[in-house]
Amino acid sequence: QVQLVESGGGFVQAGGSLRLSCAASGRTLSTYAMGWFRQTPGKEHDFVAAIGTDSTTYYEDDVEGRFTISRDMSKNMVYLQMNSLKPEDTGVYYCVGDERLRVVRFATFNSMGARGQGTLVTVSS
Repeated sequence: QVQLVESGGGFVQAGGSLRLSCAASGRTLSTYAMGWFRQTPGKEHDFVAAIGTDSTTYYEDDVEGRFTISRDMSKNMVYLQMNSLKPEDTGVYYCVGDERLRVVRFATFNSMGARGQGTLVTVSS
């Protein structure tokens, strides 16, 4: 069982940057595809980005070019660098993982093999 803990959320003005971190424990992430979801006010959990075990990356259209997902296998960590933040990026960001990349990319949040508790990102206009 993998446990995921996010950090790095906070308050930032539009146009600013934040870097989210996800620390994993319980087992190695070497066989896990990882990703980030977010829940914005009044909405469901939406896919943001994913990274495969080969470090191939995938992004939701609105964050492509602004966000970068990465992983450090040696530290069992996953990151989300968020640049050019917009007020509509405000929400709770969740780290997720699953041994099946297609699950991380296409399935619902509740289908993930592992989910963190979330970290709040607030972007002011």
